[in-house]
Amino acid sequence: MDALCSPDKPVDLLIVGAGLSGIGMAAHLTRQCPGRSYAILERRDRLGGTWDLFRYPGIRSDSDMYTLGYEFEPWRDDHSIAGGDAILAYLDRVADKYGIRDQIRFGTRVVSADWDSTSALWTLETQDAAGNSSRLSGRFLFFGSGYYDYDDPYDAQIPGLADFGGTTVHPQFWPGDLDCSGKRIIVIGSGATAATLVPALAHKAAHVTMLQRTPSWYFARPARDRLAMILRRILPETAAYALTRMRNIRLQDFLFRRAREKPGQVKAFLHKQIAKQLPSGYDRADFSPPYDPWEQRLCLVPDGDLFDAIRSGKAAVVTGGIEAVDETGIRLRDGRQLEADIIVTATGLKLSTLGKIAVSLDGEPVDFTQAFYYRNCMFSNVPNLAALFGYLNAAWTLRVDIVANWLCRLLNHMDERGFATVTPHLAKDHGLVEENPVDLFSSGYLRRGRHLIPKSASAAPWRLSMDYLADRKEMRSTPIEDGVLAFERVAQIADVR
Repeated sequence: MDALCSPDKPVDLLIVGAGLSGIGMAAHLTRQCPGRSYAILERRDRLGGTWDLFRYPGIRSDSDMYTLGYEFEPWRDDHSIAGGDAILAYLDRVADKYGIRDQIRFGTRVVSADWDSTSALWTLETQDAAGNSSRLSGRFLFFGSGYYDYDDPYDAQIPGLADFGGTTVHPQFWPGDLDCSGKRIIVIGSGATAATLVPALAHKAAHVTMLQRTPSWYFARPARDRLAMILRRILPETAAYALTRMRNIRLQDFLFRRAREKPGQVKAFLHKQIAKQLPSGYDRADFSPPYDPWEQRLCLVPDGDLFDAIRSGKAAVVTGGIEAVDETGIRLRDGRQLEADIIVTATGLKLSTLGKIAVSLDGEPVDFTQAFYYRNCMFSNVPNLAALFGYLNAAWTLRVDIVANWLCRLLNHMDERGFATVTPHLAKDHGLVEENPVDLFSSGYLRRGRHLIPKSASAAPWRLSMDYLADRKEMRSTPIEDGVLAFERVAQIADVR
């Protein structure tokens, strides 16, 4: 590994991050570009990314695993909504199958990345856990570091939180030794994390209260996909997986489009579903958000576990604003007092751009917030670099597959034609109309981090699209040399592969 990543022997592809994006990119490269060298830089001590970071009780997928799984590697577990351990095991299987683990340098934080136009190489400055620095070089750079800030979650500035006499926990930094048995717990928040935590904590806690400022939309579905299980018994594994995957993709796409076109109809459907799950006399206002479905991501409730916890009396939903936290619990603005032994601040995440890594071109810093996306992954006037920003209305991995496939096509094309660099060229007087798809969603973390997200135009190729089916068709069929990408041959680059 050290020889592979030595500065005097650049690799073909440097991958930042060993989560879903990085492992997926490496597997596609191995399958479609045999012989190309690569290295993965991962700051944590094991692969998994988000699924290794988050360790809170009940952590699970918020998409079915037939779409969160890779297109080339079937999901074999009976549960289509899977826990964090099962997802990590799946990633381990992919990494071992394609020999990826040996190419990962764990405990390595990337500090900066600089492009040298003379040598046509990216050079990364890295640090290990002890603070020792090193440098790695590569011809192409791929960021699979996601868009969450792994170091600092969102601070909701809850008044008086420091005065609480019990234990305060943020899901992003869940202590492994926290004992919740017999405790009164308040989970502040109503998003996917809170909806996952409440039923998981209710198994041992005396009582769990989900305190929400604003309700969320919930969609209950079975944790097991019965049709998928039948198909697996009667069809070859790959065929059963492909059929289930495409069915789920199209069903999700249908639900999203219907929510946009006929929000009242989808509201009625969701309310009817919730009413079947909750005891009579429940307060409908606690499950009636002030926004339409899919303006924020729907919260998935596998097997109705959240509603089961509420029906049993082990959990409750309270809607209200926080006046202040005191020693014994939380005082609401309407005068109610909620007593607690543990407060969980599931108040949201914070975005970051490219893992907060300083990127420069010939020493000049790159401001990605002023760059336009190209083909969902590259950036205007930035050579030999791509990054992964997943779908906000579908499984993250769907973007991984189509982007990795396209990048492998691009790299093979460059190899065949003898090109060393590729740059999405955009003139200063481009006249593009900016239309960033994140503005279609009202989620707090997107609004707070909107200024960090690169630009997106209203039409291809300068956009970050949220339409997987259209993206898949476009990125498979569009010629690599589309008149936008500028290629160069650099005679000084020696073939060291």
